[in-house]
Formats: sequence, C-alpha cells, structure tokens
Amino acid sequence: MREAKQLRLNRTSNYMKRYWTLYLMLLLPIAFIIIFRYIPMAYILNAFKVNNILRPPWELPWAGNNGFEWFIKAFRSRDFLFALRNTFMLNILDLVIGFPAPILLALLLNELSFKRFKRITQTVVYLPHFLSWIIISGLALRLFAPNDGFVNIILARMGRNTIPFLNDPAHWVGSYVTLGIWKEAGWNTIIYLAAITAISPELYEAAAVDGASRLRRIWHITLPGLRPTIIILLILSLGRILGSDFDRPFALGNKMVRSVYNVISIFVYEYGIKGMQFSLSSAVGLFQSAVGVVFLFSANALAKRYGERGVW
Repeated sequence: MREAKQLRLNRTSNYMKRYWTLYLMLLLPIAFIIIFRYIPMAYILNAFKVNNILRPPWELPWAGNNGFEWFIKAFRSRDFLFALRNTFMLNILDLVIGFPAPILLALLLNELSFKRFKRITQTVVYLPHFLSWIIISGLALRLFAPNDGFVNIILARMGRNTIPFLNDPAHWVGSYVTLGIWKEAGWNTIIYLAAITAISPELYEAAAVDGASRLRRIWHITLPGLRPTIIILLILSLGRILGSDFDRPFALGNKMVRSVYNVISIFVYEYGIKGMQFSLSSAVGLFQSAVGVVFLFSANALAKRYGERGVW
C-alpha cells in the first residue's frame, strides 16, 4: 500500500516537474476569471435588495415582495415587455436566417477549384468581423440613408421609389439582420471550413468512383461530417437567444424605429445607467441570464437525446 502511494507521489512529482510551466501560464487567465467573472457575481444580490449604489448589496435590506419587487416591476413595465419581444424577434431572425449563412458559404468555398481565389474570397468575407458596429452604422447611413444614401440615389435615378431602409420598422429589421450576416458569416465560415478539412478525402474519392454528383457528395458526406460542429454551435446560439448586444441596435437604431430596436440591453442602459435604477437593471440582467441557461441546458439535453455529443 505504501509502495503504491509512494509510486503515485513520484509520478505526480515528475509530472509537475515536467509541466509546471504550463500551470504557471494558467495562473493569469484563472486569476482574470476569478476577479472579473466570479467576484462580481456577489452583486447579483442587487436584484433582490433596495436600490442603493453607495452601499454593498449584502448590507442593504431586502426589497419588497420578499425581494422580488424589481422583477415584478420589470414585468409590469410596458417598455420591458416591448424590449423582451424585440430581443426574441431579432435573435430568432438572426438564428433562422443568419445561422445557415456561414454553412452555405463554407460549402461553396470548399467546392471552389481555384485555391488562390478561394483564399482571397475567404479573407474578404471575414474581414467585416473586425469592424465595430459604429463603423458599420456609418457605412449603413452612407449607403441606405433615405435621401442622400448611395442606394436610394441610384434607385431615384432609375425612376424607382426610395426605400426607407433605416427609418421604417420592417425595413430596419431586414437591414439589421442583413448587416449582421454580412459582418459575422465570414468569420463563422472559418469554423466550418476547419471541420470540413477533418473529413477523409477517401470518402469523396469513393463517392466519385461510384458516380455521385457534387450535390450528392455534399449531402451525404460533407453535411454529415459537419453535423457535430453545427449542433454545438446551434446549442451555443440557443443559449444566447435572450442575449443582446448593446452596440449593434444602439448604433443602427433611431427614434423612428424605436418600436423594434429597443432591446433588453437598451432597456438596461436607459433604466439602469441613465435612470439610476441599478437594482431593476440587475433583476433584468439576472432574468436574461437565467433564461439563457435554461435554453442552453435544454438544447444540450435534446441533442444528447437524439444521439449527438452536445457541449458537455
């Protein structure tokens, strides 16, 4: 027994002597996560306490209605219900329309015969990922402005009616989703192209010998090979179904489309930061995170039930 224990200790000691530098490198990211991710979680209590930013939440008394006053106030707020509806609507449209876009783009790029053109195209389509939404909103204004936008100027000279891309709620939603696809589709394509490279070329050669067309090879080889990656990214996307970026709707929105651009992040900004209702914004943020966790676990469980690996 002692010999076995001593053997394990020697193995652990030898292992640490060999790989101690790797664990040393982990200290910085672990410290970052603890300091900036876990310690701030203590302030989740703000969602259940009296609104007072000058004192730590653990020293404050509980809010009314057994601590759920801010949650009740949020769900009685017409602005919050509109923000909740808009967040669901925009995220579902992003998921339904935007999620397949990088898959299709990766399939098209994979079928290109000219490798140089493929590399150039791949570089061009993922460059918008590095642009901020402030820059993209400026480009959108120059292109889609109702009177002096480039697209509407061309339409006017062709004798067509101008299109209120950014001033009409329905057109704004279409522009919002389209710009989101343009910005992120190329970046997500890299993930799918990497997954395609892991598929054995012998499968394509055998299918070609059997007379399978390109579409048949895509349907029966490439897509099944991509399925695990698609499932994982879909699960992660469903976990963000109630999440909302602040810069994207804030940069593209205006007063004329407030009925659709006012999402949860805008609501938190206006009520929490500008309105100084920090407890209310904490309650909304906690609700948003809780719903995201429920969607994430549900999607992962559903994937495992149908034989997929899932995220964990």
